[in-house]
Amino acid sequence: MAKREEAVNMTAQFAEFKELKDIDKTTLISVLEESFRSVLSKMFGNDDNFDVIVNPDKGDCEIYQNLEVVEDGEVENPNKQISLSDAKADDDPDCEVGEEHTRKIDFAKFGRRAILNLRQTLASKILDLQKDAIYTKFKALEGQLVAGEVYQVWKREVLLLDDDKNELLLPKEEQIPTDIYRKGDVVRAVIEKVDNTNNNPKIIVSRTSQNFLRRLFEQEVPEIHDGLIVIRAVARIPGERAKIAVESYDDRIDPVGACVGVKGARIHGIVRELRNENIDVINYTSNPQLLIQRALSPAKISSIRLDNENKHAEVFLRPEEVSLAIGKGGLNIKLASILTGYSIDVYRDVETETEEDIYLDEFKDEVDEWVIEALKNVGLATAKSVLRTPREDIIDKADLEEDTVDNLLAVLRAEFEE
Repeated sequence: MAKREEAVNMTAQFAEFKELKDIDKTTLISVLEESFRSVLSKMFGNDDNFDVIVNPDKGDCEIYQNLEVVEDGEVENPNKQISLSDAKADDDPDCEVGEEHTRKIDFAKFGRRAILNLRQTLASKILDLQKDAIYTKFKALEGQLVAGEVYQVWKREVLLLDDDKNELLLPKEEQIPTDIYRKGDVVRAVIEKVDNTNNNPKIIVSRTSQNFLRRLFEQEVPEIHDGLIVIRAVARIPGERAKIAVESYDDRIDPVGACVGVKGARIHGIVRELRNENIDVINYTSNPQLLIQRALSPAKISSIRLDNENKHAEVFLRPEEVSLAIGKGGLNIKLASILTGYSIDVYRDVETETEEDIYLDEFKDEVDEWVIEALKNVGLATAKSVLRTPREDIIDKADLEEDTVDNLLAVLRAEFEE
């Protein structure tokens, strides 16, 4: 009786296991049936004449053996046939020779060893299914934000556990250099990649990925989450500095202002998460000259020469602006190159070293602001850079009328003649 109860309760135990491991009922039933049939095949030679009925709601399993009724004394294969007398004695008094008799198999007949083998088979199959489910789930989440509790800290990686106790690995190279981890801390990261070597899912998470910065902005800025603002480009040196280019689909929304928040409330939360990593947010533009100009902020550019075919830019600045463009340790120009996709070289504007230049913004009283913006959009931000540029090029690149350009040049020349 103990063996019978053990076998009957076994499916109930695995039903509970299924709930914990998030394996669907249909799959579990299939695995249970397959495992029972495997045991039957070993016991009886094959399982062709057996019916296996799994009752997931009751938490049990019923097995029936279908036997051909033959005359007494003519049973040649007891696994396929049953004598007429035995069939009638087996609760089938109306059976006749040639008919099929169905016998319910007692679980106790499996024996303790068979039951243990069945348990092991089930456990192995369900574990494989669980691993497949984990891989499928997290593979679909690559690039998404996830949170985990620090469970173990090693020299080369940190082990995190999510709410479902799934293991997430945070390697040293995916950690922000200034991160400090203690057991029990809750850490946010993005799922960088999911491997499944030898059916052993390995979930790698990252805090240095550009996607981590993207997801943090999506979480902190509702307009990005709702699709009103889109992140066009991200450049990041983890733990040091980052630049992000954003664009709004709604003219009423200032994308930079929305990302920064009132008094910096939104971006401060992201900066804290990134261990005080400085973040520059700029307005995206499809105009490469203007994008480079914005990306090199806070430096003010005199002029830009572009080689669009080779994605190369030569940027000219006043001497005092060069160090700002390059930035501490070269971070500013490096991030600007990543953000824009252009390799950037900066040069001192030789003419401005001996003769003072003037930014076009200083001429707003004499030149329409939209004209100044058109010039800045093509990389001409100072009076000298405009005067050095051929008249035809200004008309063509800035898309200005000839009279407008002539009036502009007259105003600028008058300034220096004075």
